[in-house]
Amino acid sequence: QVQLVESGGGLVQAGGSLRLSCAGSGRSFSTYAMGWFRQAPGKEREFVAAITWGGGGTSYADSVKGRFTISRDNAKSTLYLQMSSLKPEDTAVYYCAGDEQYNRLVRGAGDYWGQGTQVTVSS
Repeated sequence: QVQLVESGGGLVQAGGSLRLSCAGSGRSFSTYAMGWFRQAPGKEREFVAAITWGGGGTSYADSVKGRFTISRDNAKSTLYLQMSSLKPEDTAVYYCAGDEQYNRLVRGAGDYWGQGTQVTVSS
């Protein structure tokens, strides 16, 4: 089992940047594909980005392509999401998730989830 804890959320102006982190503990972090999801008020949770266990493959939602970058440091058991050119519509609670299968994350599922971190982008 993997325990996941997100950090790095906050309030930022439109056009600004934030970097989210997700610290993993427990069962080997490096064996899991990892992803980021978000949920805005009144909306369903949506896929943001995913990365393979070794970091060699990534996927992004169309809405964040070119603005967000997912990465991981397996030596530190940490997942990152670098967010740039933020827009008010990026406001949401951001969750990290892990799964043995990369394709499951891309389709919106995951075995392990963090508690979320709030990102608010002001206009």
